[in-house]
Amino acid sequence: MLSLNRRSALGLMGATAGSIILPRIAMGQSTRPSVTIAVQKITINGTLDIWNEGSNVGERVFFPNLWEGLILRNWMGDQGPLPGLATEWKRIDDKTVELKLRQGVKFHNGDELTADDVVFSFSPERVFGSTQPAGGKTIFEADHKPTTVKELPATLPGNGRRLWPALAGVETVDKHTVRFHNATPDVTIEGRLYAFGSQITNRRAWNEAKAYVDWARKPITTGPYRVGDFRPDVSLTLVAFDEYWGGRPPLAEIRFVEVPEVASRVNGLLSGEYDFACDLPPDQIATVQAASGLEVQGSTILNHRVSVFNIENPILRDPLVRRAMTHSIDRQAIIDALWGGQTVVPAGLQFPFYGDMFIKDWTVPEFNPELARDLLKQANYKGDAIPYRLLNNYYTNQTANAQIMVEMWKQVGLNVQIEMKENWGQIHDPAGVKGVRDWSAGGTFNDPVSGIVNQYGPNGEVQQKKDWTNAEANQMAAIMETSTDRAARKKAFARMLEICEREDPVYQVLHQNAVFTGMKSSLKWKAAPAFAMDFRASNWAS
Repeated sequence: MLSLNRRSALGLMGATAGSIILPRIAMGQSTRPSVTIAVQKITINGTLDIWNEGSNVGERVFFPNLWEGLILRNWMGDQGPLPGLATEWKRIDDKTVELKLRQGVKFHNGDELTADDVVFSFSPERVFGSTQPAGGKTIFEADHKPTTVKELPATLPGNGRRLWPALAGVETVDKHTVRFHNATPDVTIEGRLYAFGSQITNRRAWNEAKAYVDWARKPITTGPYRVGDFRPDVSLTLVAFDEYWGGRPPLAEIRFVEVPEVASRVNGLLSGEYDFACDLPPDQIATVQAASGLEVQGSTILNHRVSVFNIENPILRDPLVRRAMTHSIDRQAIIDALWGGQTVVPAGLQFPFYGDMFIKDWTVPEFNPELARDLLKQANYKGDAIPYRLLNNYYTNQTANAQIMVEMWKQVGLNVQIEMKENWGQIHDPAGVKGVRDWSAGGTFNDPVSGIVNQYGPNGEVQQKKDWTNAEANQMAAIMETSTDRAARKKAFARMLEICEREDPVYQVLHQNAVFTGMKSSLKWKAAPAFAMDFRASNWAS
């Protein structure tokens, strides 16, 4: 039997290591420069709609340059809340929050932001469709197929209720005051207001669009940059919006270009074709740093890489098999091999910025091959193939990570077979047999409902895609969403972690995600501890 240790795991990378160094071409800068950013992917569904593109790559192109919410996320700091399109907010009761809108804010079409736009941004027409504010009921795509070109894509109502399971509506108090009304108590309304999805759009622009896709490829927002040109799967150009309420943007244009291969992004940076190259794997950092005039910035972020199991698969229906898979993975070996030690194995699907809701003594399932073999024996596993639907490096080091895990699973007797796919539609295609897939899981605000409930609760993508469900986990999710008793909420969170990671595994946490960006040192810009890239005046020194 093959023995795979950390040294041999590193060896698996030998064939793909290295890079080509090309000469750099100096590029002049005007008083108001433009930048070109090479990214692995721009969006995954070919739109610029926050409710349709809740992805890591979407975060990079949307925030904080294009889309803004009533409350902003502190991208360059602790990721907590900051005043945004609202200057202040207060609790009316356990179900209601009132916000005062910032006056004088302009949309990209020149309209003034008013309460009417906020009400529309959280309306059935914009996001919720025919769904009702009742938690605990999974919303399936098949039940919301559009019948006209102006109706929402089938996934959007479910996406909306994933973040806002009990939002009953938004009330106009006056032109610059709104109230958010929940159907149930919710201590996290303020957090939901700065999460991915709660950003504000212009009602008139939506009304004037002939079709959803026309609007979604050039949404009218309030950010410092507006959409100039969008070519799905090719490029996105954002243009300075000089009437921005936060001051004149420092760049004339931001151009994102889609460059799927790491080597091409690095070579383009080295040659001067690109000003930034995103999603660098650690084995390319030294190459970039060795080049004159270039540097690499990056850090771990509030996002974890995970694998997700599908229990419609007859083999994975048995939780013993899934438990065996979680105990077969040497996570530290993967970090040493692929990340140069620049990330960590986290305490399960949670983040320290949860504060007192963080479960301090929690750990991921231990690496224990003998236990894994015993669990497979108990499950009477006979070596049947388990499919692993895989994208080619949508995530940094994704393919190499998968190859290492398949080898680790093989060592305990698991027969996992990689099936390469071209896009997320193929990953989620209900046709054929599913098994394992890759994903990432983040915390979009400082409470565990933003992570484990948002992604694995009743309206999480996993249950909406029919990968997995668990009645008790859904009960814990309901407590976390509706209880105002912090101790009860924390107890429910701990129990949900236990179910989702150990008893009836739906996912396995691999490591905390880390983001590294190569860039020209002459550009006075700092990377956020997030996928987002901040090009506001406060993060650009001329």
